[in-house]
Amino acid sequence: MKKILILLGMLLPVLSTNAQSKTDEVSAITKQVDEMVNSWNKHDHSNMKNYSTPDCSWVNIVGMWWKNLKEVEYSTQFYHTNMFKNTTMVNKGVNVRIINPTTAIVHFKSFVSAFTTPNGQQIPGSDDIALLVYVKQNGKWLMTAGENVVIDSLAQKNDPVLHMNK
Repeated sequence: MKKILILLGMLLPVLSTNAQSKTDEVSAITKQVDEMVNSWNKHDHSNMKNYSTPDCSWVNIVGMWWKNLKEVEYSTQFYHTNMFKNTTMVNKGVNVRIINPTTAIVHFKSFVSAFTTPNGQQIPGSDDIALLVYVKQNGKWLMTAGENVVIDSLAQKNDPVLHMNK
């Protein structure tokens, strides 16, 4: 019994440190997502290098694939100058799954307000979800890939998971 207590006494601090470390990592990643939201709401993406890798890629909501930071920053800024200049983005939730000490998957839910397309079509605000991949480089979490989609509220009612035995 004494050996078990000694072993538990040695393991508990390690487990506690690991849990705290994971919480710190999730917090650091969430702050990086917040930086992306701040860039959107300021309509200025010149600081993207602070939260993205140089080789990051992004597939946007209509399937355009931008393959490095230069393309992602240029295209995002282009749309904010021309189409999203009056929009706001609201963070509706960040779910972080640490894959290993240097890789994380993030599901990021947001609401983007209404906007007008270049051809004059009015698009209502929508709930969106993005899948983001973060890597830790030089002690900092950076987005290396992302893709976002509109959440179709009508289709959500037919999600089979809603009727699954749990």
